[in-house]
Amino acid sequence: MKMPFLDKWLGRRTDEPGANLAAAFAEDPDGVAALLSECELLRSQAAVAGLELDDSVASLEALDQLTPRWRDDPEMLPWLGNDAGLYLGTVLVRTVPGARWHVWPGGHPVVRLASGREIQVVEAGLEWAVSGAPELSQVYGEAAEA
Repeated sequence: MKMPFLDKWLGRRTDEPGANLAAAFAEDPDGVAALLSECELLRSQAAVAGLELDDSVASLEALDQLTPRWRDDPEMLPWLGNDAGLYLGTVLVRTVPGARWHVWPGGHPVVRLASGREIQVVEAGLEWAVSGAPELSQVYGEAAEA
């Protein structure tokens, strides 16, 4: 049952999944970028392994070298992969001139390069978490050259 007054009261904007993120991005892109860069699960897993993620290219290379203990927990894989993709995006946005976050209308975050090319960072992070390839630093390198 759809109750428009309840949707408004709860702050819902639409039934489309992720649309609230897209709307929030349109209103406050810097705030959403800060939210996307948190990556708490990945940062905590890296810290357990003795790695501090400092939003640098070197930290992507160090992540690629970690023993993938998370693969033993299938419930953790998608969450960690999502965080890895968002972290990759964070490093791209902070280090590649002209790279910016962009959120599609359905709420899917990507990194848009100055050339207009969009990097599917979440998908790259999920592939990395599941199989280790492509390496995060490799995706970064290919994007930075574009």
